[in-house]
Amino acid sequence: MSMTDPVADLLTRVRNGAHAQHHEVFIPASHLKHEIARILKEQGYIESFAKVPAPEGEPGERIRIVLRYTEDRKPIITGIRRVSRPGRRYYVDHNHIPKVEGGLGTAIISTSHGVMTGHEARRAGVGGEVVAHVW
Repeated sequence: MSMTDPVADLLTRVRNGAHAQHHEVFIPASHLKHEIARILKEQGYIESFAKVPAPEGEPGERIRIVLRYTEDRKPIITGIRRVSRPGRRYYVDHNHIPKVEGGLGTAIISTSHGVMTGHEARRAGVGGEVVAHVW
């Protein structure tokens, strides 16, 4: 299976895993995906994440993401959406960084200073590619 959008794959696996109330999901590792997982952890959307070796006979590493739920087993992540896609990239300057769900959600932005939340990018005065929205 050829993978044209690995970030969309990560978001879909997290969304589906949360919907199916899985404890954890595994994603093929990359630097960008690791940074997205870091932001999800910092913002409290997931319990934890770690790089782990792939199963025997498979190349590369995986990122193991432990999902977070409320006391009554509702997923913390109610929505997660890819914004910039291959074929339709979405770039903003620091004045036009979107607020997600009226500021309750998080925009994940890939900037020249690394991957950060929309809030951090606004404070740092940098724009970049809007990778995803999480709420």
